[in-house]
Amino acid sequence: MKDSNQAPAEAADPATSTPQAFTKYQVFVVAILAILQFTIILDFMVLSPLGAQLIKELSITPKQFGWVVSAYAFSAGASGLLAAGFADKFDRKKLLLIFYAGFIVGTLMCGLSPDYVSLLVARIVTGLFGGVIGSISFAIITDLFPMQLRGRVMGFVQMAFAVSQVMGIPLSLYIANAWGWHAPFLALVGISIVTAVAIVVYMKPITAHLQLQTERKAFGHLVHVLSDRHYLKGFAAIVLLATGGFMLMPFASAFTVYNLGISLEDLPMIYMVTGVCAMIAGPLAGKLSDQLGKYKIFAWGSVITMIVTGIYCTMGVSPLWLVLLMNVLIFIGATSRMVSASALMSAIPEPADRGAYMSVQSSVQQVSGGVASVLAGLIVVQTSDGTLQHYDLIGYLVVLSTLITMGTMYYINKAINQKAKQAEATTAVPA
Repeated sequence: MKDSNQAPAEAADPATSTPQAFTKYQVFVVAILAILQFTIILDFMVLSPLGAQLIKELSITPKQFGWVVSAYAFSAGASGLLAAGFADKFDRKKLLLIFYAGFIVGTLMCGLSPDYVSLLVARIVTGLFGGVIGSISFAIITDLFPMQLRGRVMGFVQMAFAVSQVMGIPLSLYIANAWGWHAPFLALVGISIVTAVAIVVYMKPITAHLQLQTERKAFGHLVHVLSDRHYLKGFAAIVLLATGGFMLMPFASAFTVYNLGISLEDLPMIYMVTGVCAMIAGPLAGKLSDQLGKYKIFAWGSVITMIVTGIYCTMGVSPLWLVLLMNVLIFIGATSRMVSASALMSAIPEPADRGAYMSVQSSVQQVSGGVASVLAGLIVVQTSDGTLQHYDLIGYLVVLSTLITMGTMYYINKAINQKAKQAEATTAVPA
């Protein structure tokens, strides 16, 4: 019987594939990683809807708020590079728990921060640990699941993003309105502790990749990953993918309230409705990417994103139903891109390089997102009545980056398919 911790051989991504069933342990892994991703994503995303409240209560400018958001991204980027060299040299379960413990401490610091400076420091600490967790999780997925299952796995794990919209953010806003902006972070600490205990008790060690390691030192391993031309194409795609979300997200709630005329009381409803739709879109996009092709789903999601974003960022005061519709379409497009791209790019690294590649990828994503957040903070100007100016320019930049990303992912998809065909030809046994 095949060891469940063994890294599966890569398979091609045909237009159609035969669905495979998950084992009970695989179901647990998918579930616990989804919950873990929920805590990480909510910790980051909750700042955006709290933006209007934080700017007011801490008496800070949009530029300062942009730094609060990007502080997490920059520190996460730095830790990703530092972790890359030894990411493949330890049991992935132990590595996951170490960084998750640091994330919990950082989130606790956020919940106890009395002012802007302490919050900024807390976000840096949280980013140092939390920014690496996603890369470790995706390395675990790539180790335990074959290519023909990864679309569905990514769809369910990335559904954590949608669940944070449906449950996490509305509940966090409710808690923040009732007990202050510190309370959501403290509640998140409690959920994270329970998740960590479940990982300790039920997750098996993941060590098969250790058998593939060479004598290369940590720094040499990092240099190897950073110099591989195939890996560099994947990192370039991540830079482009991160730009859009990080430019739009930090000021989304402020734009919705001050420019579109939606009340703070209706804001949770927008996040809840869009989250429900994203919960449906995530697993569906994963299933379709396995059946129809991951790049095809990515391309359709990109087209939806470009059209709707171009319209949305130029809107003025609008009725609630229209704002809801536009947000739903944006999230369907974004979810389709995120799920299909994650599944597709999981085939880029070799088994022995997965942890390092995912760490560098996470680092590149976070740093790119941090730069995008700072850039957005420099572009957007808030008038005396709260209205945001130049948000339309951000929309145009997102459309441009999405278009370029489509071209980049096309060549990545082509290279992965060629690699799969070569592997099949090499391992084929003559009749």
